[in-house]
Amino acid sequence: MINLQKGQKLDLTKGNPGLSKIMVGLGWDAGADKPKSGGFLGGILGGGGAAKIDCDASAILLNAQDKLTAKDRLVYFGNLQSADKSVKHSGDNLTGAGEGDDEQIHVDLSNVPSDVQKIVFVVNIYDCKNRKQDFGLIANAFIRVVNPANGQELCRFNLTDTYAGKTSLVVAEVYRHNAEWKFNALGEATNDFSITELIRRYQ
Repeated sequence: MINLQKGQKLDLTKGNPGLSKIMVGLGWDAGADKPKSGGFLGGILGGGGAAKIDCDASAILLNAQDKLTAKDRLVYFGNLQSADKSVKHSGDNLTGAGEGDDEQIHVDLSNVPSDVQKIVFVVNIYDCKNRKQDFGLIANAFIRVVNPANGQELCRFNLTDTYAGKTSLVVAEVYRHNAEWKFNALGEATNDFSITELIRRYQ
């Protein structure tokens, strides 16, 4: 397993012959210095205490121009799979409780439509504006890529930056390069209040 730093890239298929499917897991905890009312990915997340933090992970399928060309190419809690069924979401986790992944997105690389060049993985906090919540309330956020055929963790990216005041994260992306698939650790934060706002960047 390879631990990546922000900005690092990794060949997925080139270094793993026969790899055709991946599981992308995202996880988080409530910040140690905060009440257990939620965490970064707490609401994909939540916890005890006051208003729970409900984080939502999504996958955005983009073309060569980094554009989202159809509604069904946004995979999130409201649309659990792309129309072609190549990308599937495990479902919304409202509490973020427990060890391991809080949400998982499964990608069948061999069946991703040929005009999709990139899949971007993002996380936002549900209703963050009204609840006055941001990613400063969470800790130990990560994204990892697993080969579901054998359970091998291919890479992991721990998001160690301070995201206080930020309400959405563009966590990472998987993209085509010379007929292979690569992973790019992004860890970029934005002030978008919802997935609806976030996807405007790709329209």
